Amino acid sequence: MTVDMNSIDYYDYTLPEHLIASRPMPNRNDGRLLVVDRATQAIYHRHVRDLPEFLTPKDCLVLNNTKVVPARLKGMRTLTGGAWEGLFLEPVSDAELDGEGKNTGFHFDKYPRRFQRWHILGTTRGKLQPGEQVTLLDAYARPYVRLLMEKKISADGSWICLPLLDGEPTEEICWDILQEVGSVPIPPYIRKGVSDETDVENYQTVYASEPGAVAAPTAGLHFTQELLNRISAMGVRREFVTLHVGLGTFRPISCEKLDEHHMHSEWGCLTPEVSERLRECRAQGGRIVTVGTTSVRVLEGSRNLEPFSGNIDLFIRPPYKFHAVDVLMTNFHLPKSTLLVLVRTFGGDELLKRAYQEAIEHEYRFYSYGDAMLIL
Repeated sequence: MTVDMNSIDYYDYTLPEHLIASRPMPNRNDGRLLVVDRATQAIYHRHVRDLPEFLTPKDCLVLNNTKVVPARLKGMRTLTGGAWEGLFLEPVSDAELDGEGKNTGFHFDKYPRRFQRWHILGTTRGKLQPGEQVTLLDAYARPYVRLLMEKKISADGSWICLPLLDGEPTEEICWDILQEVGSVPIPPYIRKGVSDETDVENYQTVYASEPGAVAAPTAGLHFTQELLNRISAMGVRREFVTLHVGLGTFRPISCEKLDEHHMHSEWGCLTPEVSERLRECRAQGGRIVTVGTTSVRVLEGSRNLEPFSGNIDLFIRPPYKFHAVDVLMTNFHLPKSTLLVLVRTFGGDELLKRAYQEAIEHEYRFYSYGDAMLIL
């Protein structure tokens, strides 16, 4: 039987709904860990707290230090009072504004470029028009800030807008405003996307430091400070990269062939200092143990672990050859997703198909708040 590894249907599987985790484990590192050994083709069952047993003092643990921002927004159209819901995607640089707005009947030069714009995704009844405003509500359902819609980017409700406080542009940075009007943007497959106060802590890694993500690097959610301390005590070096996880990360692939898929772009950074230490690790015979597919994209998006800062649109699929990652810890991913394609490309297609089937048979918990896999 001929296998078409370029077909998206090849990366489908059936998951019983009750295996989708709606809450994390009370203790983060109590999650189960499916260990997949590529050298022996063996699969065995452990827990995240057992991770140090699979590391050596020569290894380097690489984690994504992005911080999830309260990006889920609720408000109303200022003129009509109609309900509006949205998602903050990213701040917009001056360079990205160049040439925008020329054919909309509304021009960005009404306000100086020094005022930071937002890139958002929103839904409402009817059609928003350039120049219209949306009023965002705070946690007490009080009007807090207005968004001036300046430029429609796409038909799916994507806009560039300018935040206004008391009717005028504000120099407050977006992260401060979002703390007042936003909520945790948990994925729609978790409790239908409705977050609560527990998600503020649960949907954030304990080492998050760089705000900018609208989704968590979920493999990192398993780590407690105590587990990180145990790993450091072994002599394992701990290094951080940044990838601001975007909305496109968890979207299923909609086209029939992988080579037809347009990969989303996310901002990432590998600093010169971390780059140097990772290359030292390799030179001394250590392994780069990468936590999460987002960290993989940063390292593989660099050239031979060279320093890098900018947008990454790398789509890892067969027959890609990895050059920067030796071991991968990752959660279980959605069918027909770019993340599942990446993991099966790294771990070996047949072995990973078998691992997913075994995880389902042993009722592992799937997706963002679910259990983890360690691919050696």
